[in-house]
Amino acid sequence: MKNDDDDVSFSFISTISGANGGEEIVYVPPLNFAMVDHGIFRSGFPDTSNLQFLQTLGLRSLICLCPEPYPEAIAEFLKENGIHLFQFGIEMCKEPFVNIPEERVREALKAALDKKNQPVLIHCKRGKHRTGCLVGCVRKLQKWCLSSIFDEYQRFAGVKSRISDQRFVEMFDISNFKMQFSSSN
Repeated sequence: MKNDDDDVSFSFISTISGANGGEEIVYVPPLNFAMVDHGIFRSGFPDTSNLQFLQTLGLRSLICLCPEPYPEAIAEFLKENGIHLFQFGIEMCKEPFVNIPEERVREALKAALDKKNQPVLIHCKRGKHRTGCLVGCVRKLQKWCLSSIFDEYQRFAGVKSRISDQRFVEMFDISNFKMQFSSSN
């Protein structure tokens, strides 16, 4: 079983040879980075050490599910690289009787699934709960069974998984969404 500090993280190292020998470039993905579907990625909040890696994804958009103002250095990187920032400001829901704002999740889901916004990175603070809920809704649209959706959610949330998040995904109505995924093409 994962503990709090077992967030998924790894890095890539590439050597580029130049006139003065080799220069090492380290590509560090954000915490809990993973591919959801062709053109859709998930992670925790990126920081400046992740910018080289993010550049390799060719992102058109970034969906932030956190309400906090975006850090200036990351916002500047997005602007310089023509990456559109969607910020949906969903508060963390640690209490069992606090509702996840379904309408904001619907708006974020529409932005994530819109082909003109892809490739897109979806993130919250640690890439666990809010991101897990949104990705769970994507999985429902992909016709995954609930046990597989919850397995994926728990893989990222670890010991901090929340029944309220899983209940939200289970109850989320996908009937108004008509989206195509790469796996169904």
